[in-house]
Amino acid sequence: MSKTANAQYIISLLESFAPKSMAVDGDPIGLQVGSLNRPVKKVMIALDVLESVVDEAIANEVDLIIAHHPLIYRPLKKIDTNTPKGRVISKLLKQDITVYAAHTNLDVTASGVNSWLSDCLELKQTEVLAPTYEEELVKLCVFVPLTHEEHVRQAIGNAGAGHIGNYSHCTFSSNGWGTFTPLEGTTPFIGELGKQERTEEVKIESIMPVSIQKHVIAAMKKAHPYEEIAYDLFPLLNKGNELGIGKIGMLPKEMEMEQFVDHVKKAFGLSNVRVIKGHNHSIKKVAVVGGDGNKYIYPAVRKGADVLVTGDIYYHNAHDAQEEGLTIVDAGHHIEKIMKHELKRVLEKELVKRKYDTQVIESEVITEPFTFM
Repeated sequence: MSKTANAQYIISLLESFAPKSMAVDGDPIGLQVGSLNRPVKKVMIALDVLESVVDEAIANEVDLIIAHHPLIYRPLKKIDTNTPKGRVISKLLKQDITVYAAHTNLDVTASGVNSWLSDCLELKQTEVLAPTYEEELVKLCVFVPLTHEEHVRQAIGNAGAGHIGNYSHCTFSSNGWGTFTPLEGTTPFIGELGKQERTEEVKIESIMPVSIQKHVIAAMKKAHPYEEIAYDLFPLLNKGNELGIGKIGMLPKEMEMEQFVDHVKKAFGLSNVRVIKGHNHSIKKVAVVGGDGNKYIYPAVRKGADVLVTGDIYYHNAHDAQEEGLTIVDAGHHIEKIMKHELKRVLEKELVKRKYDTQVIESEVITEPFTFM
């Protein structure tokens, strides 16, 4: 039987994938307008929240907009409905449309905007360009009756626990005996009220990032047969995945400059790009940063990139890149539109898996402000 998801539940799915803690300091992510305490029949994924996008949401009877770029980026001193920003907020409130922003947390997360961009460019052997965040790890130890060992093991693995390098579902098990006495008011899976029980159990151990801890614990509890589950969580000193802004990796084969520029245009559906030529040799190692890439010229140089694919490069920074011998393909900030399709796919998969009938759509309004003439 299908059901309609609550806005807060949808956001919890998003934040299990791109936690708020991953965002760059000061980034105004999260709830921007409206309430998360409401049912949502339709979600729209958008790059920007412009008035044309809000009109599109109204026409499509959307309840929740999840945007990459925050509608309210700087604090507002007033909401004047005679201004474009004021009209947008007024329309959202009148139509009861909630707006939520997932910005740099969606950039930084392991399979987020920059990973989607690097996949489009067919980059291999990728790593983070500019680290900003290191995942904290915890170990889960849960005690399970032998009859449910594999069921619980698979549940926590499917929820994301046990990823070590390129291996998934990594666990360790040890057998022992558990003792307990069911007291009045309990409905024990094993044993009788008031009588001490001794039963063979297995301890399953696995590790996970703190960011998915709640998700994994929920999956473990759902799969476990006991009404009171014995489990432990231990913080670890092990180094977790290094996350951050941008990706750097290798092309499948070297390309000459003109060939690479055509590759970028084809990958992102562009008719024009700006190119800053820092050298004349072929392209093999590529850095990519969605959005404003001005801060990432020197990280790209330090990591040996032949080219940086990004957007919004300033005039004097272009000179700096040339002096460093770094070529830049300024493909425009709007290449981040890739997040509409990819985030829709992620949320749809999670909602369908949980049998929710909430619909997820992509905004079709083009918010690219530049026209080449």
